[in-house]
Amino acid sequence: MYTTIIILLILSTTTTAIATISSDITALKAIKSSINPATIPSYTCLHSWDFTSDPCSPPHVTHFLCGLSCSGKRVTQLTLDPAGYSGTLPPIISQLTQLITIDLSDNRFHGQIPNSLFSLPNLQTLILAGNSFSGVIPPAITNLRKIQTLDISHNALSGSLPKTLASLTELTRLDLSFNQVTGPIPVLPKNLIQVALKANSLSGDLQKQSFTESSQLEVIEVSQNSLTGTIPGWFFLTPSLQQINLSNNSFTRFQILKPVNSSLVAVNLGFNKLSGYLPATFSAYPMLASFTLSYNNLKGRIPWEYTKLPRLFLDGNLFIGLPPKDFFSRKTFIISGSLGDNCLKSCPAWSKLCFKSQKPCSVCQKAYRSGKLESKS
Repeated sequence: MYTTIIILLILSTTTTAIATISSDITALKAIKSSINPATIPSYTCLHSWDFTSDPCSPPHVTHFLCGLSCSGKRVTQLTLDPAGYSGTLPPIISQLTQLITIDLSDNRFHGQIPNSLFSLPNLQTLILAGNSFSGVIPPAITNLRKIQTLDISHNALSGSLPKTLASLTELTRLDLSFNQVTGPIPVLPKNLIQVALKANSLSGDLQKQSFTESSQLEVIEVSQNSLTGTIPGWFFLTPSLQQINLSNNSFTRFQILKPVNSSLVAVNLGFNKLSGYLPATFSAYPMLASFTLSYNNLKGRIPWEYTKLPRLFLDGNLFIGLPPKDFFSRKTFIISGSLGDNCLKSCPAWSKLCFKSQKPCSVCQKAYRSGKLESKS
């Protein structure tokens, strides 16, 4: 019996000996104080932050039930529930120097992201998506030398991307979609695997130096911007690249080179201003399964080679002539997509590919400068 009591006393002493360092407690208090109390319901993580108890000392029965994790006496993870917390992020957050993860997504934080946040030496994951942070993207963001995941999408950030973004050599996932970011795409980090810059105001053309270092890049999502010029052939040959979305920009032409060990699976170039004729080369990409060119200004006949693609969207262009019969062969696999809203002849109504009707003949004649349409069809 005495042995049991001694063991319990030792365990009790060990438990109470764990005390969060004072600078971490001060920072946590400041974070809670910066949030409007009316937006902290009783069922939320922040409501359980009662500082009559030590944040890192277990067991967490009534206080600090969630929202943070510790290692010893230091806070290492700050992950708030998406409860609609409304407030600002205090600069004193930089005192949590052992933070590895910050996730404040899907709340109502506003104001500028404090520069001090980017001085955290061990931060690997920063997710501030789905808030109302504003102001320019601080150049100090490139001080996060250990950062691997950076997601600040769905905010109101403005200004251009830092030119020194490539210095984040550990970064593998970057998402700045749905902000108000301007300017060109800078040189991307070498270990980047996914980059999403959708729905901003990026401008300029695609520069080779922006992607040269990113040999592991698998996903590029830059749709709904203001990018212009020609989509160069080298872009589709970027090593490891699997998915490309450049839709809803202002590109006018694209070049296609012969694929070399390509891993491309899906390409979306829809809703641009692409003109010219559709090259058969694109169908030679061995892994390509989905190709979208909807609503551009492409002309000519559809090469039969495109009947090999499982998903093909060519609607809203100016393609002429008879569509390749293999699109509708009962012996081939079912192709999904659309050939509608073109200038095609005899697109069978029974096929889902032809659900959208073709353009009026007058529109097609005008596009081919009157009479030229007949000579090509």
